[in-house]
Amino acid sequence: MTLARELHRIGPADNDRLSAVRVALSVAVPAVVLILIGRPDLMMYAVFGALTGMYGRNETHQLRLKHQAQAALVLVGGLAVGTFLSVNHIHSWWLVLAATLFAGAGSLYADAVRLKPIGPFFGILALGACASVPTSVPLTTAVLIGAASAAFSILVGFAGWVRHRTWAARAARDVPVFRGQLRQSAMVHATRYVLAVSAAGTAGVLSGSGHPHWAMAAGAVPLAGADLPSRVNRGIHRIVGTFLGLVVVAVVLFPGPMSPLQYFPDHQALVLAVVVVLCQFPTELFMARHYGWAMVFFTPVVLLIAQLAAPMDPGVLVLERAVETFVGAVIGIAVAVVVRAPGRLPVA
Repeated sequence: MTLARELHRIGPADNDRLSAVRVALSVAVPAVVLILIGRPDLMMYAVFGALTGMYGRNETHQLRLKHQAQAALVLVGGLAVGTFLSVNHIHSWWLVLAATLFAGAGSLYADAVRLKPIGPFFGILALGACASVPTSVPLTTAVLIGAASAAFSILVGFAGWVRHRTWAARAARDVPVFRGQLRQSAMVHATRYVLAVSAAGTAGVLSGSGHPHWAMAAGAVPLAGADLPSRVNRGIHRIVGTFLGLVVVAVVLFPGPMSPLQYFPDHQALVLAVVVVLCQFPTELFMARHYGWAMVFFTPVVLLIAQLAAPMDPGVLVLERAVETFVGAVIGIAVAVVVRAPGRLPVA
């Protein structure tokens, strides 16, 4: 009964619209630049860099600047590792190993600097997604696109400072000292990520779908919760939200009167790029209030930028994403239930 209530309950608004506008702008401007130069297929790198704007949403400009710079390391780092794997045609088990190591290290780093959104999820997602598509540009070009997009997001997040121009010399984020029980809990938390990502990746490889990164990303999702009930809820939200998001993807990609692609047959890449930008706003709008609703819109973002980079059969895309997400989320929930921490990490 409690789980059912949590599935429907939407948290109170907390300056969500302003944050959503910042993130949408951070995605839209690099996307427009790539469209204008005729390279919408490179939007994946720009979008993952632009997700830097999701961090430090309600902090002061000064503190947000540092927080987003720390987050950019995880996002651009995951993008760089994934692109390196793609350029060198390293897939399957090596991808699982790389993502597992990144998840463990990323978890420790995220807990140490108190990233919020919590954990290394978006870095893991960037790694897997970039590794899964053929790279049509050099590694340095892809990384520079992601880094430039992240830098633009940081600039957007800091732009409001111009109005007040105040700088507190001693201002600092409230980050507890990373030692003692806090460090022990973080080690256990990193172990969860290692187990969940490796197990989900193994299941993805054995399934033969060719997209184990979807399962690995889903496996990492529940672990961002602050306690066991919230981890279970996030896993369920991930499954339900993704399935509803796949309906949106199907409407866009499947031939039919509701698909915008049918009305602009000569500009399909442009249409997909526009849908990606439009979906990013509600993603951020709901991210802190209802994770399931956020996934309804974030699922099209991730799948459509992948479709721009490497088109595949829409039916296979939707089916395999659904299966991999369900398997990965269940594995993540199971790891959260089995691996208990000696103490709970404080929520910052």
